Amino acid sequence: MSHDYVLLSLFLGIAIVFPLGPIAIAWVWARLFSPPKPGHDKQSVYECGLESSGQAQIQFRSQYYLYGLIFLIFDVETVFLLPFAVVFLKIPFGAFVAMLVFVLLLVEGLAWAWMKGLLEWR
Repeated sequence: MSHDYVLLSLFLGIAIVFPLGPIAIAWVWARLFSPPKPGHDKQSVYECGLESSGQAQIQFRSQYYLYGLIFLIFDVETVFLLPFAVVFLKIPFGAFVAMLVFVLLLVEGLAWAWMKGLLEWR
């Protein structure tokens, strides 16, 4: 019974050493063989060879992301509706109701996006 725990401990040790070993070796290698070269040029911000100017933060419009999310939602909808359209006349009533609920939820999401004005380009 105790030899099971020895094997488990061995695997736990390997799981810890395997990822941390190369990191430790790289750290030791950098400390021993990389000479420190501090200086003004190394500490300055490099931006395509030009001195930095202006603010570092750029304000993005979130509306572009909303367009992308809405596109993804309705793109995935078409993928789910294709099998439904292929076997439409052969499915049982329960499957029809499930697909109807799915489509109604998507229509509700489209109506919500439309009422919020997310589909208007400003």
